[in-house]
Formats: sequence, structure tokens, C-alpha cells
Amino acid sequence: HTGTLFGGYENKPIILGVIWLVFVIEMLLRFFPSRVESMGCRKQFAKNYIPTGKTQPLLQSNRVTILIALGWLAFNGIFGALYLMKIMDKGMMVLLSLAFSVCDLICILFFCPFQTWFMKNKCCVSCRIYNWDYAMMFTPLLFIGGLFAWSLLAIAVALLLHWEYAVYKYPERFTENTNDCLSCKNCPEKLCRHKKQLQKFLKKNRALLRSRGTKLWK
Repeated sequence: HTGTLFGGYENKPIILGVIWLVFVIEMLLRFFPSRVESMGCRKQFAKNYIPTGKTQPLLQSNRVTILIALGWLAFNGIFGALYLMKIMDKGMMVLLSLAFSVCDLICILFFCPFQTWFMKNKCCVSCRIYNWDYAMMFTPLLFIGGLFAWSLLAIAVALLLHWEYAVYKYPERFTENTNDCLSCKNCPEKLCRHKKQLQKFLKKNRALLRSRGTKLWK
């Protein structure tokens, strides 16, 4: 069908309902210390707090955090303007939201610009804005409107506010120097190790990849 993403199936209520339900369940799990979630978002809960004996948490800069939030809103404002000018349609905004979802996985597994250029945190587990992912992912849905879009965004924003309240109320849970649960020795995920291995591999083989790419273009 012309003007549809997947032959019109994305407009069927049952398909939209299943997609909506999956995201809602994933977000609701974040409100509780579920073991299926990463320690990066579970560190806000008391059961995942192991005191180190230090009392001054070394939180990442609030100024940088605010700048990231403002920058993200401004960035999405560009797409919002394009949507209001009818240069982009609802389907494109949904695709943009899905693209942000893929980018979130890339940040976790390969390279995170927020970590490297702004927050300077050692890994995802210690990230100050870890639980911002759904709010950032669903930001484009703000311009679409409708029950499915706005309900997802509302839950995502509620999750973000819940997270920020925990940061304000219990900052000692969010830093490695005060919460031993975030130390490398207690980390069950080791995602940063895989990320570093990949980065070393790419750096080591960059010249080889470039030479092969040049040969392909000749």
C-alpha cells in the first residue's frame, strides 16, 4: 500500500497493540528491581546498594546532564518542525523512534557518544542517564499524538522522573565510590570489556579495512 511502512499492517490495531504492550511491559519492569534488567538501571534500588564506607558520591556533572537534555530536545525539535511543515509524516517519525532504539543498542554494545564525549563515565553500569533511554527513544512520538504514542511517551517520562528522584534522594547509590555494587569486581555483565575489545580490534585493523575499501572502489 502506498504511504505505509509495512504494507498497511502497522495500522492494524492488533499489531499496534502487541508492539505497544511489549514496550509498556519493558518500561514497567524498570520501576522494580527486576533481575532481567541491567544493573545500570537497577542501581537506583536499595537492594542493589552495597556501601563502600565513603559518604561523598562523585556524581557526574549536573550541568552536563542538563545540556544533554536540552541538546536532545533541540535535536528532536528539528524533526518536529519538519513534521509540522509536512516534510515528514507519521510513518517517518515512527521510523525515527525505531532508529533511536537501534542507536541505543549501538551505544551499549559498540560506541556511546554520551559516555565518550560528555558524561565521561567508565561504563553503562555507572551511567548517570542510563534510564533516560525510553524517554529519548520516544521523543518523536510527542508530535504524532494519539493514545498509543502519548501513552508510551507518558510512561517513559514517568520512568525518567522516577529515576531523577532517586538520583536526588539517594545519590550514593549511583556512584562506584559509594556503591560497591557498581565496581568491576561485582559486575555480572562485562559489556564494557566486549566494547573495549571491539574498539581495539577496529583500531588495529583500521588500516587494513581502509586499504581493502580503496581496492574495492578502484
